[in-house]
Amino acid sequence: MKYLYVIFTKLPKTLRNSFKIFPLLLIFTFQVFLSSCVSNDIETQESLIIYSGRSESLVGPIIESFIESTGIQVDVRYGGTAELAATLLEEGDSSPADLFFAQDPGGLGAVAEQGMLSALPEDMLSLVDPRFIDPSGNWVGISGRARVIVYNTDTLSPEDLPTDLQGFTDPKWKGKIGLPPTNTSFQTMLTGMREIWGEAETKLWLEGILENDPVYYEKNTPTVAAVAAGEVEVGFVNHYYLYRFLAEEGESFSARNYFLPSGGPGSLILVSAIGVIESSDNFENAEKFIQFLLSNEAQQYFANETFEYPLIEGISIPANLPPIENLNSVNISLGDLVDLDGTIKMLQEVEMLP
Repeated sequence: MKYLYVIFTKLPKTLRNSFKIFPLLLIFTFQVFLSSCVSNDIETQESLIIYSGRSESLVGPIIESFIESTGIQVDVRYGGTAELAATLLEEGDSSPADLFFAQDPGGLGAVAEQGMLSALPEDMLSLVDPRFIDPSGNWVGISGRARVIVYNTDTLSPEDLPTDLQGFTDPKWKGKIGLPPTNTSFQTMLTGMREIWGEAETKLWLEGILENDPVYYEKNTPTVAAVAAGEVEVGFVNHYYLYRFLAEEGESFSARNYFLPSGGPGSLILVSAIGVIESSDNFENAEKFIQFLLSNEAQQYFANETFEYPLIEGISIPANLPPIENLNSVNISLGDLVDLDGTIKMLQEVEMLP
């Protein structure tokens, strides 16, 4: 060290000054690099990317509540459940998504079949009735939606309606049925029908409905509106859309729900559901988001604001919504409703879809 000092003192003054500044520059550069790493780590750990097949009008407010409660930033890509499932399958392990929040389990099942969803903790799954979770533990239900017939109260009463979906192939319903063939919930109901009735009977039912010249609508909301306006007399929809109209327009709204008493595919209870993308390195925050959706606050939001069925115990529901345990719902595992491609193919075969 003594010899290094002697050499250093023999150097020209300008060069010695350069050597004095160099360590400071090195320290400064290292601090900037370290700060950048910490910043990037915080950004990675305190943010989430969600692919949501649920519309922003339904889930945007509860996502904002999560952000306010946790400080975790959330970027949401909204789209149709089938569309987002196809995107995830195309992206594979390079997908930026941390979570897939689906309108129905069919899209999640398609993604899970390719090994793209992580197994969820048992303490999380146990919060929900086993009917509404993936048998393999890859997704969990968040809110429930019953399939119903919405009918025009000016022209019909419940006594006028069939007890099961088969009754709507009767020619007396010609020109009186509305439905949204591109809607994922309608397609998931048909997937359940294929599981319960089989391929041949389901195709016969679709052909019988087509003979009655149904009117097509883009989604559930315009289907319900059309029934109330008298454009059609009945519509095949999820239950909660009617309650949104009643909340906005009051009891004079000319439509009501009919819960089919048969226990067949028209009585399915579907769930919105969520799973964590296997390639995500942000499982901790993804788990926090799911836990938040299964909290009392979020479940009460779904009951009060979107009129869906809460899936955890102890949550009150609107007085005019029949309790979920009173519904004669069909006994089928929602994990079986994954073959949306097969359903779409059948809809194309009967020319209900292009």
